[in-house]
Amino acid sequence: MPEGDTVWQAARRLHDALAGKVLTRSDLRVPKYATADLTGRTVLDVTPRGKHLLTRIEGDLTLHSHLRMDGSWKVFTNGQRWTGGPAHQIRAILGTHDRTAVGYRLPVLDLLRTADESRAVGHLGPDLLGPDWNPERALANLLTDPARSLGEALLDQRNLAGIGNVYKSELCFLLGVTPWLPVGALPADRAAMLPALAKKLLEANRDHPVRNTTGRRDQNLFVYGRAPRPCLRCGTRVRVADQGDGSRERPTYWCPACQPGPAPAPGSPPTRRLRPRTTR
Repeated sequence: MPEGDTVWQAARRLHDALAGKVLTRSDLRVPKYATADLTGRTVLDVTPRGKHLLTRIEGDLTLHSHLRMDGSWKVFTNGQRWTGGPAHQIRAILGTHDRTAVGYRLPVLDLLRTADESRAVGHLGPDLLGPDWNPERALANLLTDPARSLGEALLDQRNLAGIGNVYKSELCFLLGVTPWLPVGALPADRAAMLPALAKKLLEANRDHPVRNTTGRRDQNLFVYGRAPRPCLRCGTRVRVADQGDGSRERPTYWCPACQPGPAPAPGSPPTRRLRPRTTR
């Protein structure tokens, strides 16, 4: 599941393959840019911004992409067989003399002026893995709506950029509160440590293909994906329920013993609360 660390890794692979090289092949397979031709231009850099990828190209151009749930960028040596999926799922091809980057199932693909990148990512809060990281601002953003559940607030990229459903569940476990706790009810000492803890988790995983939040070799995650297995700390069965902002529900995991607080009753249907859609 692409989150800030996964996108950071994708940006590094693309940057290493393309940056400083002239494009010899360009194919954007979306109707709006079907006639766009980037061949002959040099790729300047590939930069992650939260869950977004910005491929900057000579001539004040940026190819903006977002992976969401199923998208991916694959890099191949020239002549290597492409293995990212069937051809009809390809949305972008960027080739140089020795490497080809292929974007599969990209739900978002835009070509814009580099000077206009704010149109794509200007709404984002501080990036946990970016040079603009500001823990005080991130915490202030989270506390702007104190009645909002912590899980929803963490997923809102306008507050801080890079957290997805896995880190949401793991962060709430490490903080010892349920994802349904109102942000304003988070104890002050745990609120103060939240930004640093989130950054620590993403930084620890950005160089590793397998995400690990436990520090253990035998179990990578504390609660995410573990229902109904026993909690690694106390042995209580981990629970799962849907949580969302009214536009999309996401499976959310927690330990009812280690994370006291508001949560759906066992077997109850998810409660849908209409709120502005979480931005990516």
